[in-house]
Amino acid sequence: MQPFSAKPSLSYFLYGFAKKYVWPLFAAVLEERKKRIADGLEAASRAEKDLELAQQRSTDQLKEAKVEAAGIIEQANKRAAQIVDEAKEQAREEGQRIIAGANAEIEQEVNRAKEALRAQIAAIAISGAEKILEKSVDQAANEEMLNKLASEL
Repeated sequence: MQPFSAKPSLSYFLYGFAKKYVWPLFAAVLEERKKRIADGLEAASRAEKDLELAQQRSTDQLKEAKVEAAGIIEQANKRAAQIVDEAKEQAREEGQRIIAGANAEIEQEVNRAKEALRAQIAAIAISGAEKILEKSVDQAANEEMLNKLASEL
């Protein structure tokens, strides 16, 4: 009688069956789960690195945009100052042209007034000479003398 002979053979049989058929299934399931967890951790790590890179890129782009905006504002301010300076120069030139035109007009008016005054003085001189001489002076005959008198005045 072998009291232990049946039990060890069943245990060995169950152990052998489990080792050959059940354990590889569990091992495969555990290995697959281990692989999925590792892949998930790797994907999370990549996503975290991608997020950091994206944040760095957005920060860099924001800095570049600020620098570019500052440059554009500076150019706009320079152009505005240039436009103001050009407008001042144009206004100054226009003012000088107006002053020159006014001076020329004033000079013409002065010359016309001088001519009119010369003519009036010549008429008064002739009238005075007529009264003095009590006779009429021939204006056509004495025109050269009158022109000389007018130019002296």
